[in-house]
Amino acid sequence: MADHPTAFVTGFPIRHSRSPLIHGHWLKKYGLDGSYQAIEVAPEGFADFVHNLQNNGFVGGNVTIPHKESAFALCSRHDTAAMEIGAVNTLWFEDGVLWGGNTDAYGFVANLDAMSPRWDERKSALVLGAGGASRAVVYALKQRGFTDIRIVNRTVERAKELADRLGCGISAHEWRMVPELLGDSALIVNTTSLGMEGKADESIDLTAAAPDALVTDIVYVPLETPLLKTARARGLKTVDGLGMLLHQAVPGFERWFGTRPDVTPELRKVILADMDRSARSGQPK
Repeated sequence: MADHPTAFVTGFPIRHSRSPLIHGHWLKKYGLDGSYQAIEVAPEGFADFVHNLQNNGFVGGNVTIPHKESAFALCSRHDTAAMEIGAVNTLWFEDGVLWGGNTDAYGFVANLDAMSPRWDERKSALVLGAGGASRAVVYALKQRGFTDIRIVNRTVERAKELADRLGCGISAHEWRMVPELLGDSALIVNTTSLGMEGKADESIDLTAAAPDALVTDIVYVPLETPLLKTARARGLKTVDGLGMLLHQAVPGFERWFGTRPDVTPELRKVILADMDRSARSGQPK
């Protein structure tokens, strides 16, 4: 058993996670005696892995695809975000009790706060996609007081389920309605794999978008997705998704290692350099 705080990230697969790089950077920067490692766990072994966390010396860790919903079910307590979103990405112990939290919503708004101050002055948003990431984004927007959140999805039933789950001020629409919904949306958010490296190079027609709209994408590989490239070409403000990855890591690090870390340009450069190395080596991202 380790004699210093040990945390982890687990998923299936997990080998290309950048979380160890992020947390390792902070441990070194703040001179802390701790460690953070990636552990691949198949779905059928996930419950045993979680039940044995303390026995194996872990103070907590991160959970990613496909374990977020399973982690929610295995926790004894949940923070408000996890309860509303229905998924857990951060685990920690309090008095021997396993808690589950969701920091994706925090990461999303913290990225926009840092990169585009006053982004939340107008309260209308168009959200592309209705999966787990969309749940976190919509929850975050509601917390910031957004009163008109339009969710579009290729399967409109999923958008309706999400709208029903998260309550008033949210509407569900078919994908074909995007052009009609763009004009008075102050914020446009992509939460789908659209434009992700290795996926079809497809984008959204932003011709009808308001000239002062802000466009953001939670995908960060490539850093400039087709959607962001289209937005920039039209002169729209854009925010890439890398900051969400960096900021969502902050609360967990503070819980496990006792220091609240800063997301700095230096950290961003570390991750961008790793992304560049992966691209040049032809490795999956």
